[in-house]
Amino acid sequence: MAKSDADQWQEWAGQAQQGDKRAYAQLLKAIHPYIQNVVYKSLSQTDAAEDIAQEVLISIHKSLSTYAPERPFKPWLMSIINFRKMDYLRKYYSQRQDKTSTTEENPEFMAENVTNPSHAGELKDIEDALSEFPKKQQDIFRKIKIEGYTALEVANQMDMNESAVKVSAHRTMKKLQGILK
Repeated sequence: MAKSDADQWQEWAGQAQQGDKRAYAQLLKAIHPYIQNVVYKSLSQTDAAEDIAQEVLISIHKSLSTYAPERPFKPWLMSIINFRKMDYLRKYYSQRQDKTSTTEENPEFMAENVTNPSHAGELKDIEDALSEFPKKQQDIFRKIKIEGYTALEVANQMDMNESAVKVSAHRTMKKLQGILK
C-alpha cells in the first residue's frame, strides 16, 4: 500500500533529524506546496502568503530537532503554519491604526447596523436566552459582544484575568448559538 503524504513527510522528517540531507531536501520540496495551499486559502494577499510560507520553512529548519518522529508530522506542521500566520496577522493589524474609525464617523454603519429597529427582535431573543446564564457570565457577554468593550477592559472592570474573560465570552457565545438555533 502506498504511503500517504503525511506518512512520507513523517518518515523524511525522522531521517532528516538523523542527518539525511536528501530526506531533508525531499521533505522541504514536498511540504512547500502544501504550506502555500494552506496559507493562500486563508489570505487574500499573495505576497504576504508567500512570505508566511517562507517563514514556515525557516521555522521548520530551525525547529526540526524538536519534532518527535514517533508522532504524526502533519499536526506539528500545521501548528507552525498557524503560529506564523498569526504572527503575520498580529503585526499587520497592529500597523493599521490609521484605518480605524469610530461609529460617529460612520453614520451609514450606525443607521444600518446599530440603530436599525429591524434588529430589535434579534437582540430581544439574545437577551431572553442570556437571562438563563449566571449574572457574571451575562455581564461579561454583554460588555464584550453587545456593548463593544475589549476583553482587557472587561477584565480590568471585573478584576479578572483577560484570558478568563475571553473564555467566558466564547463559551457563552457557543451556548447561545446552540440555544438560538
